Amino acid sequence: MQNIIDNANKKALEIIQNGQPTLIGLGVAEEVIPGLAKDLFLHAGPPVSWERMSGPLRGAVIAGIMYEGLASTPEEAAEYGASGKLRFDPCHHHDAVGPMAGVVTSRMPVWIVENKAYGNRAYCTLNEGLGKVLRMGAYGPEVIKHLQWMETVLYPVLKETIEIHGPIDLKIMIAQALQMGDEVHNRNKAATSLLIRELAPSIVKTSFSDEEKIAVLEFLNSNDHTFLNLSMPAAKATMEPVGKVKYSTIVYTMARNGTDFGIRVAALGNRWFTAPAEIIDGLYFPGFSMDDANPDIGDSCITETLGIGGFSMATAPAIVQFVGGTPKDAVRYTTSMYEITTEESQAYKLPPMNFRGAPTGIDIRKVIETQVLPVINTGIAHKEPGIGQVGAGIVHPPMACFEQALEAYVTLLEDEGLLEE
Repeated sequence: MQNIIDNANKKALEIIQNGQPTLIGLGVAEEVIPGLAKDLFLHAGPPVSWERMSGPLRGAVIAGIMYEGLASTPEEAAEYGASGKLRFDPCHHHDAVGPMAGVVTSRMPVWIVENKAYGNRAYCTLNEGLGKVLRMGAYGPEVIKHLQWMETVLYPVLKETIEIHGPIDLKIMIAQALQMGDEVHNRNKAATSLLIRELAPSIVKTSFSDEEKIAVLEFLNSNDHTFLNLSMPAAKATMEPVGKVKYSTIVYTMARNGTDFGIRVAALGNRWFTAPAEIIDGLYFPGFSMDDANPDIGDSCITETLGIGGFSMATAPAIVQFVGGTPKDAVRYTTSMYEITTEESQAYKLPPMNFRGAPTGIDIRKVIETQVLPVINTGIAHKEPGIGQVGAGIVHPPMACFEQALEAYVTLLEDEGLLEE
């Protein structure tokens, strides 16, 4: 039996190590994301109904309804959301990922990332910047206006830019950023800078006005989180093929919707194992405290599933100024993640760890055995819809998710008669 599991996990890690996430273009969500339609809103995390949605997720849905022109006021939008006229489904069910609330609607522009090694694609919206934004549950007029600018100016310029430039190897860019002080989840200064450096000449060559080109360059330059919405689909495209490896105990999805935290394990396919999401321990913006915080939310911990983000905090000591703690804590977090993972990344090397590869491939058995939970660094959204981000910090998945998954895995082996060998 052990050989079966070891061989399965070896295959899963081979898929992760060989992954080749590549930015190939941009498109309109409804035209490129499988199964998306005007009456279907995608969201972060495992499945959740309107009745159980957290405040920021409801706020993001309200913003999405207004953005799509289905309602003209927040009150009308809330009624529309509760009316049953919309369907809701996780981004992960449609090859997509969404930061924080993760809401994706039909008109939204998205990045298209292809795993050149296995042919699968992943999609993610463009990053809105920080503050009062849809992904944090805000829905004021400024939020809708900004989304419209992204659709009518930012998206067309970037789409033509990639057409002029050609595909961009995101694996190399992430590897470079990790050696420049990013962990590419909550710190993306280096990665965003590398992206702008790569895109700027092609932006200049586009057919748009100087005013539009300048606006796009200024927005990208002012938004250090631009690259987050590329590191997420890069991780998603890399991890998704792992979900087809029979008998593997490797976690290929971690995600949260602000109500529940969910994981998916390779051997158990598309089945979610969920438990209530935790409150985040972190630093809060002036005027806010933990009492204002919504529980953990977002698909962005797909980065940790790959082994970057919180798992690679040692290489990004400056991140503690945003999420709390000390540089020693950052090294300690990364060191502890080697206890629950299967291999070290061959591509993503961490200078402060003497260039050890990032800890990669979470094994549910090791999590249960060591009682060490994955570490995630993340933004904090206000628990009430319409307010937005209030801080950032460190959080862990509930142990119950891994306990449920291991029990289901044992049942799978029993059903197939493998535990008798």
